[in-house]
Amino acid sequence: MKVLAIDDQKLVLIPLESRLKELGYEVRTETNALDAIGLYDSFQPDLVIVDINIPFMSGMEVVKYIRKTKNASTPIMVLSGNTDDAVITKGFDLGINDYMKKPLSLIEVCARVKRLIGAPEANNKTIQNKGVIIQQRCVGVVIPCYNEEKRLIHKEFTDFIDKHSGYHLCFVNDGSTDKTLEVLNSLRNEREDFITVHNCEKNSGKAEAVRQGMLLMSKKEDLDYIGFLDADLSTDLTDFDDLVSTIEKSNYMIVSGSRIRRMGANITKESARSVISLVINFMIRKILSMDFKDTQCGAKIFHKEVIGISFDEKFVTQWIFDVEIFRRITLHFGLKKTKQILCEQPLRRWIHVDDSRLSMKDSIKIVGQLGQIAWSYRRKNKTVSKLKNLYKSKTVSISEIQ
Repeated sequence: MKVLAIDDQKLVLIPLESRLKELGYEVRTETNALDAIGLYDSFQPDLVIVDINIPFMSGMEVVKYIRKTKNASTPIMVLSGNTDDAVITKGFDLGINDYMKKPLSLIEVCARVKRLIGAPEANNKTIQNKGVIIQQRCVGVVIPCYNEEKRLIHKEFTDFIDKHSGYHLCFVNDGSTDKTLEVLNSLRNEREDFITVHNCEKNSGKAEAVRQGMLLMSKKEDLDYIGFLDADLSTDLTDFDDLVSTIEKSNYMIVSGSRIRRMGANITKESARSVISLVINFMIRKILSMDFKDTQCGAKIFHKEVIGISFDEKFVTQWIFDVEIFRRITLHFGLKKTKQILCEQPLRRWIHVDDSRLSMKDSIKIVGQLGQIAWSYRRKNKTVSKLKNLYKSKTVSISEIQ
């Protein structure tokens, strides 16, 4: 029995293809609807699974081709995040057999496949239930690593991507002097479709490691959102997934985790660190002109459209590049618009991990770096304002903007 699966996001197709093959089906996949039509003619599948929202050529065109052009009765199952009643109705009018809304479990998808075309007779395998969920969106997560050989928790990362389709983890080795790179390559083994390891030969600091990872992930066409997370998992991946859910279901362009102590949340910090954090946060609020509770939480998710604005240029500082990101967004969109597209979301869990890379001495240095940011971006703000005024008067020249 042959199945043709069509979706523009490979991270959705990979677990689906793997599970159907485990069940004994012959499976072919395609990310381009036009190419899928050609593959349909040559492969002659017993079932077609197709997404609706495919760039350049809609999945609905594939349905029309099968039902009207080929006049074929091949069972068609739609697997899509599109919940528009008009689209669903149109699909059934065209002759689809089933419509499944993402997100949903891979077990349910396979059960519906069996209902439509039956199960391969030769298959006697016992398939382990991993509880995989087919997601509506695909997410890249950048994880900077410096000498993390002893702290990196393999199982938490691998268990998460095994159960959550649509996630691609990018570990950036920031010139580690221990065996971190060896550990990361081992972690990637047999999961190359879901894990990337980017190696920086020289240590340049967390800011540059995150920046390089974010720009690398932005080149992957099938990712909708890209974020970063600390390697020690002081914020765990489940809480990070909550940030993704927020940006997915809203008009926010950036959702930033916040380590606010509140009822029902497990937030632990060293008392001395908490005191200096209050001082630093006060200064940050003044620089950003926004009532931020916590800019420095190492868990943030970005809409792909603002990656270039946030990360194209190198950062001025090493530790508080988060403040620079928000300052860049403000310079680009203006303060009013920035407040509308930026969300600070309290975490349910954040645990201070021993052997933190940021020492109390580093925390004191941050005060000086904040001054550096205020001065540097004040100059940029003046330059941007000058360019806007010159553009309005249409008298721009090289000498005027220098």
